[in-house]
Amino acid sequence: MVVLAVGGAAGFWLVNFVISLTPLAAEYRAALSIAYLPMLLEALLGGLIIGMCVSFCLLRFFDRIPANSPMAKSLVLASIGVVVATLALDVPAKFMTGLSDPVRYFLMGTVINGLRFMALGAVVGYLYGRLDGRTRT
Repeated sequence: MVVLAVGGAAGFWLVNFVISLTPLAAEYRAALSIAYLPMLLEALLGGLIIGMCVSFCLLRFFDRIPANSPMAKSLVLASIGVVVATLALDVPAKFMTGLSDPVRYFLMGTVINGLRFMALGAVVGYLYGRLDGRTRT
């Protein structure tokens, strides 16, 4: 589980880092008063936590997840994770804090999170397929 989680966290963080270099991400950080370096550390820690959750669920409920390959199964789990994170974190943060254009920043955050979570899910699924010699990704 640790190998899957660390790999997923690395994918999550790498996508976060690449996105953070864009002007759109700079606007998003400025609007929400997010400092750059702490954001990178938080993305690493958040990726580890999310990676542990996705890895645990993949290993524990592998046969119950409706998909054919480990990659698809982990992407299903990552999709569930992005929906939960959006509802629990993004909705209150964007619509209850008095932002000038909450819908715009909500959509930006949702796209950023979607990309990060899908990268995490893809890496976890790939690693599971590689480590489990019986399956193919």
